[in-house]
Amino acid sequence: MRTLTQVDITSLRVLLRVDYNVPMDKNRNILDDFKIKNSLPTLKYILKRAKQVIIMSHLGRPDGKVVKELRMDKVAVRLMKFVGRNVAKLDDCVDVVIPNEKVVLLENLRFHKEEKENNESFAKKLASHADVFVNDAFGVSHREHASVVGVAKFLPSCAGLLVQKEVENLNFSKAKSPLVVIMAGSKLSTKFPIINALLPKVDRLLLGGAMIFTFYKALGFEIGNSLCEDNHLVTAKLLLNNEKIILPRDVVVASDINENAKSKIVDSNKIPKKWVGVDVGEETINDFKKELKNAKTVFWNGPLGIYEIEKFAKATNELAEILSKLKAKVIIGGGDIVAAIDKLGMKDKFDFVSTGGGASLELIQKGTLPGLEVLKN
Repeated sequence: MRTLTQVDITSLRVLLRVDYNVPMDKNRNILDDFKIKNSLPTLKYILKRAKQVIIMSHLGRPDGKVVKELRMDKVAVRLMKFVGRNVAKLDDCVDVVIPNEKVVLLENLRFHKEEKENNESFAKKLASHADVFVNDAFGVSHREHASVVGVAKFLPSCAGLLVQKEVENLNFSKAKSPLVVIMAGSKLSTKFPIINALLPKVDRLLLGGAMIFTFYKALGFEIGNSLCEDNHLVTAKLLLNNEKIILPRDVVVASDINENAKSKIVDSNKIPKKWVGVDVGEETINDFKKELKNAKTVFWNGPLGIYEIEKFAKATNELAEILSKLKAKVIIGGGDIVAAIDKLGMKDKFDFVSTGGGASLELIQKGTLPGLEVLKN
């Protein structure tokens, strides 16, 4: 994979794909600028050397049409604050005249359906803005979209500093052992490919999230009204033959999924009928703490419980605290777990926090991504 530092961009126009798909409130104010901040090292590197940088990103899901609330205006204002100079925000991303400004921000790519379709003529129009293409949008590098893979057909291309950092940190073949992975999620069906890919590399795989109830049912336990994928019971049973996998031995159950519901901790084989599993229990956290004690590398993907409801976020919060004090290298694997630790104000307590949810998992599973493959040619 060719990287930014290997390419001479002196006095060139650079087309930079970033992931500025930031969360916003109902008044369209940015709630978290983590992704914008993570793009700054690449942006500053380019600004020192290039003639001009033309930035492109998507925002939300406009489904190929212009949605006023999803314009990039608020992003431009925040970006201006970070780079300390004017950002020329355009009203479209193609068929526009690029102004003679050092920093230009194109309009939301996904206002055009051709972006997700990886339309060649759309990609060619984007490429016509510049001399070199830099992909620093790790979070969408698993998507075969025009701005991710299509543009690379028409311009010399390379990976930005963030993408390079993501690839280096998510390469577990070089990770220091013992390597402990905490894998949590609602569905075993979505996590199975990544679990399968990780098992040969890890020393321990600690499970959490709603997918544990599929494992419990496979063991013949009562799971009440907990989430379960009956069509993956055989898969769960087969995985449990692997001694690296640690299943929670106690869980928090509730009469309903809301803040006011009754809740209690029970052994994993004693879940009452009609109750629902919402978190892992205290004994499990103690077990996990022992497994993590001697780890040299830790990768955490997914909250252990329903973290959006405070009373069911206890295990996730406690685990974050434990990991923040470990001497091991701790990598946070994007997606919901980033939102969970951000809620705790702990993003800066870990060695690396990935900007990609699905992209992180696909990279670990397959060893590459469509957006990275095109940077090799």
